[in-house]
Amino acid sequence: MSARYDAVLVGAGHNGLVCAAYLARAGLSVLVLERRETAGGAAVTEELFPGFRFDSCAHRLGHLDQVLAPLPGGDHLAIWRDPDKTVEEIRRHSPDDAARWSRFGAAMAPAVRFLGHMATATPPELPPAASRDLLAFMELGLRLRRLGRRELTEVLRVLPMSAAELLDEWFESEPLQGLLAALGVTGLFLGPRAAGTAYLLLGGLSAEAEVLRPTELVTGGMGRLTEALASAALANGACIRTGVEVERIRTRDSTVTGVVLSDGEEIDAARIVSNADPKRTFFGLVEPTELDPEFIRKVKRVRTRGAFAKVHLALAELPRFEGTAGRPELLEGVVRISPSLDYLERAYDDAKYGGVSRSPYLEVVIPSLTDPTLAPPGQHAMSVYVQYAPYELKEGSWDAHRREALGDRVVGTLSEYAPGIDEAILDRHVTTPADLEEVYGLTGGCTSHGEMALDQLFFMRPVPECAQYRTPIRDLYLCGAGTHPGGGVSGTAGYNAAREVLRAGKRAK
Repeated sequence: MSARYDAVLVGAGHNGLVCAAYLARAGLSVLVLERRETAGGAAVTEELFPGFRFDSCAHRLGHLDQVLAPLPGGDHLAIWRDPDKTVEEIRRHSPDDAARWSRFGAAMAPAVRFLGHMATATPPELPPAASRDLLAFMELGLRLRRLGRRELTEVLRVLPMSAAELLDEWFESEPLQGLLAALGVTGLFLGPRAAGTAYLLLGGLSAEAEVLRPTELVTGGMGRLTEALASAALANGACIRTGVEVERIRTRDSTVTGVVLSDGEEIDAARIVSNADPKRTFFGLVEPTELDPEFIRKVKRVRTRGAFAKVHLALAELPRFEGTAGRPELLEGVVRISPSLDYLERAYDDAKYGGVSRSPYLEVVIPSLTDPTLAPPGQHAMSVYVQYAPYELKEGSWDAHRREALGDRVVGTLSEYAPGIDEAILDRHVTTPADLEEVYGLTGGCTSHGEMALDQLFFMRPVPECAQYRTPIRDLYLCGAGTHPGGGVSGTAGYNAAREVLRAGKRAK
């Protein structure tokens, strides 16, 4: 006889683990199925070379509160956790920008608070299908109304802007503009002058005085976080099986009945919650005959354009970024190579025509500087987020030659700011957008399961029919980054999905 569960989770990414933990805590019998041998999805830590451990994909929590932005010619801009130190640093580049820094944070705070509330709210259906949707609309309306007319007008004006337009209104120095604009395009196949990128930029800000939201590097690597989430799910009674692949979601009369594994094993379930991206769920796991053709067309139109790659470097010594001699604390946060708006826009220009950026935007972390367990004594592990590296190339595909060419380009770019780094490299590992799809199951190499653009957010994420985490197939839910509020390692999508699954269960009773 097949085992039967109240809920089966497809995929053990961090959102799936969060969802499983909440469902199990509510008393449901829960099974999590993961294709890879390790739970965690794209938030895992792996030993790529003997003694060196790296965060394979996601390498930080939150946003940025300590940043080093190296600049051409050996100078730099540093953002600190201490707001006063930050103001003094900005003053070196522009006294006017230093005077505006705290005012900028205060002016953006209402929009940031509103977005923070929206993140944990279930998007209402359009048009409202039930009283709960009307109540959700009313609650959002009330929150906007409480802002006051002046603040409300500013929120509605800013959200659809481009990052470049917003920053041009406030700041004049190229280094500060470049550093902040990167918040608005990270993970997007868009440049800083594209409409809506101010929305993502605001997501990296704080409603408090420090302006930037705090970020954290997890001791022991991101994998420790997902290990803790898995432990929480297990402690609440969930079961987790790794190394098993779900071949299809079984249905009858447009209602889920269970899953079939690649080895033929069948598992019955009252509910299925997919942590896979929407395209992989509907086109790889569900029988197409169960879906309306118009719904299929909508899901196909969801943009999953991978924009980045990852390069991991095993280093014999700490890299010597110009201007940081004797100040290793400058490298303890994030090192961001995005010296201006124009630099970011040119990097995007290369990619939109199917090429890898000649001078890419890089986000660098050296977690072994504060966590020596990640590398052998005296040596360091460096992870480099690389944008833009398009999944679809104008010529050819991501073969071994292009993989190594990308690695060479990243090392070459780093060498412009940290001379001699190439001589310190003991080994390197390049993860291309094609690898992200093949290894981690991310369609198109898109880590957010769908582009975080204005037309793919809130009640349009991933499509209106699934914005409440439910799907057109009864008792099939989504809980991954393809749902609201989107990408990033927060677990909010998993939390929201669990809430909706439990609400549906109460209504059914």
